[in-house]
Amino acid sequence: MTTFIDLLRHGETENSHRYCGSTDYPLTLLGWTQMWNTIEKNPPHWQQIITSPLTRCADFAQALGQRYSIPVTQDARLQEIHFGEWEDQSAAELMQTHADALSRFWQNPLTYPPPKAEHLLDFQARVLSAWYEIQRQFVDEKNLLITHSGVIRVIICHIQQHPIERLLEFEVNHADMKHACIEQAEHPQAMLILDPYA
Repeated sequence: MTTFIDLLRHGETENSHRYCGSTDYPLTLLGWTQMWNTIEKNPPHWQQIITSPLTRCADFAQALGQRYSIPVTQDARLQEIHFGEWEDQSAAELMQTHADALSRFWQNPLTYPPPKAEHLLDFQARVLSAWYEIQRQFVDEKNLLITHSGVIRVIICHIQQHPIERLLEFEVNHADMKHACIEQAEHPQAMLILDPYA
């Protein structure tokens, strides 16, 4: 049995150039267009949509679910990492005030997290908790996760056995979709498929 899980990042948001994290900005008109364009390239075949509860994911998930009669559920574990004192600040602003700390974070976010931020290992644990539960709950089905770049990077690191402190090496742009298939066996094996519809 094979479970398919597609991972869709939200589109552009208001203040996309800032570390939004848990700050709940909505999609811009361009963000909505980006996501619908991605759906057009990946015709809906999902039996359920699971979304982050943040507006930039959940609003599109509801619209997509209604259009194609696909059930939608929210899972707070798929929410973006909280950036602590850097929430709602831009990299340009932080370079003016915390340039060394920002550079260290980019090099190794595990060792050098933002002040008062959610720890990367805690973030990884909650994301993978949802990931495993979705695999157990929807065996041999096709699922769409609408979520954030940090969540998708954690899942890619897990699948590819890539060090979590190097998750920023993976590029996940607005409205990007990644595709994973999980072969269900005694020890499930996951594989990341890039652009299967290209």
